[in-house]
Amino acid sequence: MNLVTAFLAGLLFGGGLILSGMSNPAKVLAFLDVAGQWDPSLLFVMLGAVLVAAVAFRVARTRVRPLFGSAIHVPGAGRIDVPLVLGSVTFGVGWGLVGYCPGPALTALAVGGRSTLLFVAAMVAGMAIFETVERIRAGIGTHGGAAHAAAGPPGD
Repeated sequence: MNLVTAFLAGLLFGGGLILSGMSNPAKVLAFLDVAGQWDPSLLFVMLGAVLVAAVAFRVARTRVRPLFGSAIHVPGAGRIDVPLVLGSVTFGVGWGLVGYCPGPALTALAVGGRSTLLFVAAMVAGMAIFETVERIRAGIGTHGGAAHAAAGPPGD
């Protein structure tokens, strides 16, 4: 049942990205161009998403277990550190340069295009590089790596 639920949630999310225009980089770039030909329509999409998420988190806090799944995972307050800030800046610069973030880019793969494929390939490569660096930092694959691997990634 979890796979079916995940598939349906992904389908709903992808459909929302397409319907809202988030998978169209030209529309996203127009939204980000506040000093030029600004298109504020995605602001309403984001506000709607925040509203839905706020209600969902509020309901989740009152439930003992989810409708589909074994446990509810509500994120707690995290600390703001250098990796978080650098990751946020990198994400924002990438989004501003090409008009894609990960979800819409994967959705846009359905309609093709070389630039979309190139973005997704670069995104996957960046994820692989990050994972490799984190494994090296954690000592996984080096002498004594098993003790580090059991403890989780740095910062946890």
